[in-house]
Amino acid sequence: MIAKLTGRLDSSTAGHAVIDVGGVGYLVEASARTLDALGPIGGDVTIHTEMLVGEDFLRLLGFAKAEERDWFRLLTSVQGVGAKVALAILSALEIGDLQRALASGDSAMVARANGVGPKLAQRITHELKDKAGALGGIAGGGRSALPGASGPLADAVAALTGLGFKPGEASAAVAAASEDLGAGASLDALVRAALKKAAK
Repeated sequence: MIAKLTGRLDSSTAGHAVIDVGGVGYLVEASARTLDALGPIGGDVTIHTEMLVGEDFLRLLGFAKAEERDWFRLLTSVQGVGAKVALAILSALEIGDLQRALASGDSAMVARANGVGPKLAQRITHELKDKAGALGGIAGGGRSALPGASGPLADAVAALTGLGFKPGEASAAVAAASEDLGAGASLDALVRAALKKAAK
């Protein structure tokens, strides 16, 4: 299994690039965002990869960040979402925008991607809504873990962990939200603000 390539960018066209690693050229399919991030032809690049193996094919997909690869894997876990559609979604939406769309059930935003119709977009948002938080990239990770939290704060942390956040990540996001909103914020307001913090 090839997990990462480091070499020279030999060529780049719509949909794929060729990475020269020690004289061997690897054809790597990638999203438009990853291709843009690779830089100029001839430059040194490192790209995270996912290998797809079938009876009659072998494909190597590339991602500028490991986080993008994780989102690719999550998207392709949905029935009807293949590599092409997942890459189209990652080309159309920034990861933060995709996470916000899934967390809020905004299927119209997901449907902006080429090849994604309304029904498929609804299926994606429905199936991944509760999983999106686990890949959120939580902001404010160094904040208080809210030891001994009670009331709305504790309930907000419980709500985020129910969405797939790790306890520490949920606590940090709620702590950040509580700082912004001040004492007395409602549970609904805390959860909404914490999700926004988590999506940044």
